[in-house]
Amino acid sequence: MRRRELLAAAAVVFAAPLAGASPAEASTLAPLEDHLLYGTAAVPKREVTPTNVAAEVKASREEFRAARYDTLARNLPGRIAEAQGLEPAELSATAVADLYNIATRLCIKLGEDGLVAITADRALTSARIGGDALTIAEAHRMVSSAWRRQGHLARAADIAVRAAQDVRGDRSTPETARLSASVSLLATPAYTAAKMGDRPTAHGLIGEAAEAAETGRTSPEARTDTGTQQVQLHQLSVHYLLGDAGQAIDLARTINPAALPTAERQGRFFTDVARCFDQWGKPEQCYRALLAAERAAPQEIRRGSVKNLASGLLRHDRTLPGVRAFAGRAGVAVN
Repeated sequence: MRRRELLAAAAVVFAAPLAGASPAEASTLAPLEDHLLYGTAAVPKREVTPTNVAAEVKASREEFRAARYDTLARNLPGRIAEAQGLEPAELSATAVADLYNIATRLCIKLGEDGLVAITADRALTSARIGGDALTIAEAHRMVSSAWRRQGHLARAADIAVRAAQDVRGDRSTPETARLSASVSLLATPAYTAAKMGDRPTAHGLIGEAAEAAETGRTSPEARTDTGTQQVQLHQLSVHYLLGDAGQAIDLARTINPAALPTAERQGRFFTDVARCFDQWGKPEQCYRALLAAERAAPQEIRRGSVKNLASGLLRHDRTLPGVRAFAGRAGVAVN
């Protein structure tokens, strides 16, 4: 059923004409912020074991992938506190780093750049103590994102590229896992280079990421979603940032949203498609894509980029049925 719904949504976005919740709460990340600043999270009253902590890390990844951001924000502080009580120290540090990496991705989604910097720093500090190459690689990717969001684009790109080189050269990690990690680490600076307007570097890095994705395969040890589809989503963003909306839409038409592995990826796909249609000056198609993003992952529409798009669409409220209600659900103040 869900696959049919996503395919129908894609058909509406790219072809069909238009037919005729409440705002996100600002306090979503308050529990995480309190934990970061004051260490207020309570450790669950049960035995702290490697099995229990591993299960909590896995649950956190699944909540992010399902775009259940409210649930994840509530659960992360207690899970981090539990992981901090694990023995031995190296195992604890890696689990804590994995959770802070996930926390960083959550903060990026919700546009909390101040918290992004803090969680990314804690992730890298813990990852180095733990010594796990894949967790360290993902932490560097999060630090790269934090630097990019603060406007330090060249430094952000350098961090991710060096991390990709490091993880590829780590022979203690299985080759499939190393290739899988390098996919995201190369796609991330490709996005940053595109944001800088550096077309050759952006296309070169996304090409390397595509080659790594084709050579390897998604690894069960991966700290984030990887593979050819992940590269295509980054390539879509690269085209958009370089001002090539037409190329981006041509690429998007080749992607089956129902085949994307998670609700978060599906929501991101439709959101990126909406941004491209907006850049292309096509408000109707932009609005359809935003509605598809909401159907795929309702909490995804809280992102700042969606709010900006929804605000811009309000001037077309006479020709876009329901756009004012959508803007309200996205958190835009609608008179």
